[in-house]
Amino acid sequence: MQIEVESREPAASEVELLALPLVAVHRERWKLPPRLAPLARALGGRIEAAVASGEFKGKSGETLLLHGDPAARVRRVLLVGLGAESGLDAEALRRAAGSTIGAAQARRASRVALVAPPLRGPSPTAQAEALAEGAILAAYRFDRYRTRRDDPPAEVASVTLLFERAKDLRALRKAAAIGVVLGESQNLARDLSNEPANALPPVALAQAAQKMARACGLGCRVFDVPELERRGMGGLLGVGQGSANPPRLVVIEHNAPAKARRGSSSRRTTRPTVCLVGKGITFDSGGISIKPAAAMHEMKHDMSGAAAVVGALRAAALLEIPLHVVGVIAAAENLPSATAYRPGDVLKTASGQTVEILNTDAEGRIVLSDALHFARTEYAPEAIVDLATLTGACVVALGKWCSGLFSNDERLASRLARAADESGERVWRMPVWDEHRDAIRGQIADLKNTGGRDGGAITAAAFLSCFIEKIPWAHLDIAGTAYVDKPGPYQPRGATGVGVRLLAAWLRAYRGRA
Repeated sequence: MQIEVESREPAASEVELLALPLVAVHRERWKLPPRLAPLARALGGRIEAAVASGEFKGKSGETLLLHGDPAARVRRVLLVGLGAESGLDAEALRRAAGSTIGAAQARRASRVALVAPPLRGPSPTAQAEALAEGAILAAYRFDRYRTRRDDPPAEVASVTLLFERAKDLRALRKAAAIGVVLGESQNLARDLSNEPANALPPVALAQAAQKMARACGLGCRVFDVPELERRGMGGLLGVGQGSANPPRLVVIEHNAPAKARRGSSSRRTTRPTVCLVGKGITFDSGGISIKPAAAMHEMKHDMSGAAAVVGALRAAALLEIPLHVVGVIAAAENLPSATAYRPGDVLKTASGQTVEILNTDAEGRIVLSDALHFARTEYAPEAIVDLATLTGACVVALGKWCSGLFSNDERLASRLARAADESGERVWRMPVWDEHRDAIRGQIADLKNTGGRDGGAITAAAFLSCFIEKIPWAHLDIAGTAYVDKPGPYQPRGATGVGVRLLAAWLRAYRGRA
């Protein structure tokens, strides 16, 4: 899909569908904005009639198609509800763009124009970015495995964003291009998460990361089993030992610093270093502590944290973010077999800490322990953020509408919360207290991999904190937000790619520890 930005009156657009976002209206006192008078005349008063009759109320996600004079340039106008004026933000614009694309596909309109509404909140550039994001995200489909379709969906070839009397068209076009990058990067994460497990074992996930890195000019290293053994990554190896598909550790670098001198392992950089760590369990059966059969097919999404890291690194590269950004992915498949790790086993992690296994379905924190240790010791970053579909307990606590945020650093937590608000990928701060850390202390080992049902999402985060030491760190539990079974304005069923826009917003605003 091509996204364009123009400055012209809506009535002058020669497109198959013109989308007109409107705020929630009150029939008694609603008046058509003067700037839309030419369009209203072209439609013969149909906009005013739709509002006066109550047929269109402007609720968020609401749409109404109006037909104009066949001789006019604009023959079909789609009224799109933005919701209450008090709640208008970038997320409302993403939803409006998503509703527009859905309506255009249903009506087989390939060329669409979308009028940017005059808002008091988001700036024109923020509007252009959000509208472009929403359009790209809404056009996403994962249908590569379908061999036949009786009624194939229509493709929207182009969307023109109309900004009347734009003062800086170049800035608006740049902002829209950023929105396209963010949307496409999130769609890449969606693709990876939606892939069936037989098509995306750990090795294939590593290859997909390498392919993205080559395309975007990033560095990428993949550690195989012998290298993992050399580094003592007993957590990642232990979880993966039950599968015929061996585990991998993937490291992607944006703005990797040059060596200080030839033959030296030390590095030289003036850019701050931040690490993004992703859980990459390409399929989670639960292992010996096997999951119930119902909905187990959704466990192909258990690598959504890793997918978000791949998408975020792509965005960092294409947006030329002036940071040294490192993505670390712990990829494994958790299956039961004669070689699988067992409840009661003790694993030695790369940090040297030992973990008593009480439940093999609490495997994500085990592989992350090695990845977090690697990020901390290899790069000594200013901050580490990990993403993981870690616990069902977080879904119980926050539902499907919000990710859990855990952190040992107030500044990092507040910046991530701000990025979540900007990106529309909501988070909610959760505590990690000493009592939660006490709950995961082991009896025959240093730690145990579950603290029980009570506070399960928090004790899982407490476990991860044992591998961080004093580096500012945040953990995002995306178990409830990584995939959905009910579509939204710009979100089809399946993987969401959650975390890509949030991480990109955080990286774009990053100003170092101070």
